[in-house]
Amino acid sequence: MPSEIEHKYLIQPKALPRPLPAGKRIVQGYLSLTPAVRVRIASLKGTTKAYLTIKGPGLRQRSEFEYEIPVAHARQLMKLCGAHTLSKIRYQLGNWEVDQFVGRHKGLWLAEHELPSIKARMPKLPEWIDREVTGDKRYVNTSLVLQQTAAWK
Repeated sequence: MPSEIEHKYLIQPKALPRPLPAGKRIVQGYLSLTPAVRVRIASLKGTTKAYLTIKGPGLRQRSEFEYEIPVAHARQLMKLCGAHTLSKIRYQLGNWEVDQFVGRHKGLWLAEHELPSIKARMPKLPEWIDREVTGDKRYVNTSLVLQQTAAWK
């Protein structure tokens, strides 16, 4: 069964290496929160792709099924998400995905590192990592879409 094993961290954005690489603009919406059924539209350097993702329960490890779908379908599905959306810019820094949230989540920066197995060890943390929030439900995207204010601060 496909799964993801990830650790999530708050970061210190001023400590990130500069300049940052080109960021992928991501808009994602949730058709369902339990299980998480997400539609994502991602754009980078003039290329736009869309995905439908289903995620099972869990914070560090969970099942994940992801399928590329036509962008036109994703735009229609996004309309069904209502206010359950979020926007971010994703930067790839080595094996780290760094998300700068925009819109109503502006000011939130998170980094994720996926592991190949549950027994794999985390690499040495970069100096721009602040603290781990893997087990803190406030930082799960399905929780963020329900927040109207900056509950993470």
